[in-house]
Formats: sequence, structure tokens, C-alpha cells
Amino acid sequence: MTDSKRITLAWTGASGAPYGLRLLESLLAADYTVYLLISSAARVVLATEHQLQLPANPEAAQKLLVDHFQCDAQQLVVCGKEDWFSPVASGSAAPKRMVVCPCSAGSVASIAHGMSDNLIERAADVVIKEKGQLVLVVRETPFSAIHLENMLTLAKRGVTIMPAAPGFYHQPTSIEDLVDFMVARVLDHLGIEQGLVPRWGYDQRS
Repeated sequence: MTDSKRITLAWTGASGAPYGLRLLESLLAADYTVYLLISSAARVVLATEHQLQLPANPEAAQKLLVDHFQCDAQQLVVCGKEDWFSPVASGSAAPKRMVVCPCSAGSVASIAHGMSDNLIERAADVVIKEKGQLVLVVRETPFSAIHLENMLTLAKRGVTIMPAAPGFYHQPTSIEDLVDFMVARVLDHLGIEQGLVPRWGYDQRS
């Protein structure tokens, strides 16, 4: 397994569970090994927005998700929030790419200030310090000055700030179409081929 086929994905407590689930599905379909980090608040959001009850135990959550997505068990590694021995906690072992989707404003603040109080924050800190690619799909509205300042701090350090703000030029007819728009943009930035949404200026031509 090459590092180019490994990625870290984190789900936090922001609204937007469908984005995170669809992105995980797409990464698994692209034959990536995904290190999945799930906050306690994210489990609440998943249950509220998607009726998906994820166990707190990482091994049980991994089994449920492997069954849900019908993927190879070796493709998905669910890490505990304080699993400091996980590869994502170390610069010498962590994947060079990470996405936090959805990303709460609280997570943005913690990452911007290098808090590293849990594995999500530490994994993001590792990617930044190792000069990897970090994408934050922020879901909050409106943004306060504090939120904007934190995002600017991260953007200045090379982090991609991608608010969950889907477009409409692909003429969506369902919530799934809007979700696919955002996931497609994330995959584009990661350099992963996607067929979820036509690219502007090509398939729209008559």
C-alpha cells in the first residue's frame, strides 16, 4: 500500500453528516485506505441527520461501517479519539492528506491554535507540520469574526478552507445532488477522479 492511497478522514459535530458519509463512500470506492476519526458530537449528528447509530467503541463502529458500505475490512480503520498510537498521530507514519468533513467551528478553532487535545486535532496538526494537504469542509452560518480569523490563520498556512456551500449550476433535483456537489469538489482538490458532478464548461455545452 503506497502513501498516495492512504488518507485521514474526520467527522466532527457540525451539521452535514451526509457529506461525510458520501465522502467516505467515494474514497472507499476509489480503493483508498481510510483512517476514520469520529468525535462524540459527530455520533450525535449521525444519529440525528442520518439515523445511523454508531457505537462509541472503535472496533464496533468499524464493523458497522464496513457492513454498511460493503467494503474490504482492511480499507477502513476507525481510530479512537485518544488512540495516540494510531499512525495518524505521528509525522513519520500519518497519511499526507486529511479531510475534516463536516468540520465544526470549534474544530477550526482548535486546529488553528494547535490544541491537539484529541486525535482529530493532533492528526490535523501533524498534516500541517509535515506540510501535507489538509481540507476543512466547514459547516456553520453565519460566520463570526472569530470564525473568519481562525479560518484565515489556517489558510495562510496552506490549509484549504472549503465551506459546505454547494452550487446550483448543475441543476440539482435532490439533496443527494447537493451533497454530491460538495463531495466532488473535495475529491477534485485531492486529485481523485470523480464522476459525481459534470465539470463546468464541458458537459453543459449543447
